[in-house]
Amino acid sequence: MPSSVMPTSSRTNGQESPTAVSAVGLRKSYGDKLVLDGIDLRIPAGSVFALLGPNGAGKTTAVKILSTLITADGGQARVGGHDLATDPQSVRAAIGVTGQFSAVDGLITGEENMLLMADLHHLSRAEGRRVTAELLERFDLVEAAKKPASTYSGGMKRRL
Repeated sequence: MPSSVMPTSSRTNGQESPTAVSAVGLRKSYGDKLVLDGIDLRIPAGSVFALLGPNGAGKTTAVKILSTLITADGGQARVGGHDLATDPQSVRAAIGVTGQFSAVDGLITGEENMLLMADLHHLSRAEGRRVTAELLERFDLVEAAKKPASTYSGGMKRRL
């Protein structure tokens, strides 16, 4: 199905609601090992969705595809209304992904962790500092910003 005709809304309780994530026929192989074999998803905006399955079921691969870390070998997907194949930068701008365990460097401060991420996203020094300050405020981490991230609680690390 061409991405231009993929649904951008879902029916919930008889009403149309925007679709946050839609995928049709997602496929991925590594060499001759098929790890995703035609995954279809429709996740309405504003809903809570859990992706559950046994080890090796393809959960991490699906999330990596939907977050643009890797490309699918087949199928179509949209996240936040943006096509993964043709507009990955808009997908990245629309999402946030956190793993089961945080990827925070405990040896540096929370602020330094944020500035490192700003560098990895190729923000200028001034823009990185501005965004860091804004996010520390938004996620209630200003008081802890200058403390080593190793001193943060699990919840604080996820917010970071």
